[in-house]
Amino acid sequence: MEHLDGNAAAGTLSEVFSLDVTVATATCAGCGMTGSVAQAMVYESAMGTVLRCPACDTVLLRVAHGGGEMHVEMRGVRLLRWAAS
Repeated sequence: MEHLDGNAAAGTLSEVFSLDVTVATATCAGCGMTGSVAQAMVYESAMGTVLRCPACDTVLLRVAHGGGEMHVEMRGVRLLRWAAS
């Protein structure tokens, strides 16, 4: 199968990143707990936003703004899922 460049995923990715992620179900990479993103513990500061697992305190997701860019790191989320629309 021949591959395409990342632009071919624009439609699919716009479906993913335009949804309300707080209703999604996340599985923690640290302890395996599964629950809605809305259950995460949120810490906000001038540097950004951090979401932590309510069971084991693993950092699930980090969002930071700087230099005219948004940075999102999700290494603490093993799986993120929600109902397809």
